[in-house]
Amino acid sequence: MSLLPDDKKELLKNDFKEKLVDPVKIVMFTQEFECRYCVDTRKLAQELATLNDKITTEVYDFVADAAKAKEYGIDKIPALAIIGKKDYGVRIYGIPYGYELQTLIEAVVNVSKGKTDLSDKTKQILSDVKLPVHIQVFVTLTCPHCPAAAAVAHKLAIESNMVKADVIESSEFPDLAMKYNVIGVPKIIINETVEFTGAFNEDLFAEHVLLGAFSEKLPVNEKANIP
Repeated sequence: MSLLPDDKKELLKNDFKEKLVDPVKIVMFTQEFECRYCVDTRKLAQELATLNDKITTEVYDFVADAAKAKEYGIDKIPALAIIGKKDYGVRIYGIPYGYELQTLIEAVVNVSKGKTDLSDKTKQILSDVKLPVHIQVFVTLTCPHCPAAAAVAHKLAIESNMVKADVIESSEFPDLAMKYNVIGVPKIIINETVEFTGAFNEDLFAEHVLLGAFSEKLPVNEKANIP
């Protein structure tokens, strides 16, 4: 059974045809047992790949392919790594459905372009980030404001080699949600030291990233291609 309705597929086909530039690979990590949403997440990623020949999928078992998971910095499932000309550090944990389908679509488009529509002011703030930054954006599938925060986080990762951005569906990872006291969403954690709740505008988000970069260093959590 398809997870995408036919009318949505046609809209996405047109959207991808117009916006995709370079090939995009959706790397999915799964485990068919003891992972409630892994099967549907895999199906969704594979369905997207049928809509445009610039999109491909690779599927790995989180346990059997542990070396590959380590290569991509994947530590939980279901997980999607969106890879373009390089690994920009764009990750989605949990099924990107409901409102979060838009997060996946925007990630694919922006990674394909290899650049974003962030303002010059935001890019200037981001240029001052000289240390690795790990952004975690906690979302839910029913939150209408979450895709905006998720999109900004992913765009910051695309624009900076120092930034990695994870979007995490909080109900699928209750231990993490408890650890970070996720009561409202979107909730953003930066380098374990800076946090805020709500969809900030992009330059204020970038300023928090800069603050996080100069806060106490987190354990190594760098994207694969940081020089």
